[in-house]
Amino acid sequence: MAASTSAPIPEAITVHGASRVLEVRFSDGAHFRIPFELMRVYSPSAEVQGHGPGQAVLQTGKRHVDIVALEPVGNYAVQPTFSDGHDSGIFTWEYLYFLGSRQDELWADYERRLAQAGLDRDAPMPAPGGHGCAHH
Repeated sequence: MAASTSAPIPEAITVHGASRVLEVRFSDGAHFRIPFELMRVYSPSAEVQGHGPGQAVLQTGKRHVDIVALEPVGNYAVQPTFSDGHDSGIFTWEYLYFLGSRQDELWADYERRLAQAGLDRDAPMPAPGGHGCAHH
């Protein structure tokens, strides 16, 4: 298989609204069901990841987030619109593969960060405005 990129590409992407998972089947045979919450918490957007190392904004209260739209971006990514209004994350095929293949690790990391912050998954997000960096 001489593809121009080494990364597998999705052959099928299905949004499962009731179970809140994005099902992705890749060309290498890998098959993932990625929870919307995981996608939302690990959105690659600057709003979530921050603008530098250690600037990521811990996302909470996303257990019941839905994907209300999924737009293709070129032939390399999708851009979901989440029910909380977040729509600035561009999920490349590689990033979806990463999320799918490392879910357990990512959940554990998320739970560790929540515990460090003294929060739980269902804590409401702080109101927008300010970066919330001044609480130390």
